[in-house]
Amino acid sequence: MQLPRWWELGDPCAWTGQGRGTRRMSPATTGTFLLTVYTIFSKVHSDRNVYPSAGVLFVHVLEREYFKGEFPPYPKPGEISNDPITFNTNLMGYPDRPGWLRYIQRTPYSDGVLYGSPTAENVGKPTIIEITAYNRRTFETARHNLIINIMSAEDFPLPYQAEFFIKNMNVEEMLASEVLGDFLGAVKNVWQPERLNAINITSALDRGGRVPLPINDMKEGVYVMVGADVPFSSCLREVENPQNQLRCSQEMEPVITCDKKFRTQFYIDWCKISLVDKTKQVSTYQEVIRGEGILPDGGEYKPPSDSLKSRDYYTDFLITLAVPSAVALVLFLVLAYIMCCRREGVEKRNMQTPEEQMKRPFIHVFLNLQ
Repeated sequence: MQLPRWWELGDPCAWTGQGRGTRRMSPATTGTFLLTVYTIFSKVHSDRNVYPSAGVLFVHVLEREYFKGEFPPYPKPGEISNDPITFNTNLMGYPDRPGWLRYIQRTPYSDGVLYGSPTAENVGKPTIIEITAYNRRTFETARHNLIINIMSAEDFPLPYQAEFFIKNMNVEEMLASEVLGDFLGAVKNVWQPERLNAINITSALDRGGRVPLPINDMKEGVYVMVGADVPFSSCLREVENPQNQLRCSQEMEPVITCDKKFRTQFYIDWCKISLVDKTKQVSTYQEVIRGEGILPDGGEYKPPSDSLKSRDYYTDFLITLAVPSAVALVLFLVLAYIMCCRREGVEKRNMQTPEEQMKRPFIHVFLNLQ
């Protein structure tokens, strides 16, 4: 970042050379420069606080337009700049993000998105995420801090959770507020709960899915988990009946009556829907019985003897060399006997060869070489 000359000198009223003469800045000019520098540095080092709830989907968009004004030359109001910008995000003091937080940015010309489902273990603990923006044209950087203050959510976790697999969406498309709102509206229309929250969104690639071919605008697919406070509707449970289970085993689409309420915008794979009822899950917690901390007596320890019996490896060495050598020698003798002593057809060849050719020395040598 290039700073004014008076900033490098450390005095906003320092002399600045203009040709042969010099002049001192006026108070108004000084105030303008101070305001400009304060604005620049406040952008570079500004912190932003967000307050997501534990167990509820958190989405934060890293807007390119927000960072464009921090890279010199600073654009004027109304000026359009389309520099490629990428982002790097990490937990302060660590090389990567927390385990529950993911990040995606398709191209340097699209916005980045931080998303994930905060865990209850981090409630009340500020999570500081360092966001570094890189201008790929000028190689300038700008850094912000995102302070995530995780709050405890009411009725966490929601007792009834359903996970849908949407085939015609990528994760960044599904994270858009209007698209996610449309999906939650469709689910609410089918489920009719009083409280409905998006819990998590996961790309199909993170579940072992394949990268789609770049044809026919194919999508990666995305898993969306939602939670509600009322039991599952009859429509959502239709996938559990034997007829639909049989169709799923035969890789056929099941017959779901409420699918038409999603089909206008979302293509759901009903065979991959997952319904979880937290109220019926049996707790596997086992009470830990504290003991005295003393191991049972296993007798006196007897270490191995210090004097080890010596072993002669000379015989093993001879056997290791002698056996392969003997086998190789036998094979060599057999091959030599076959090649040199078992030459059949020599007399027959000589009888069929004209006598004039046999008298020629070069032909005789050539035949003997064959």
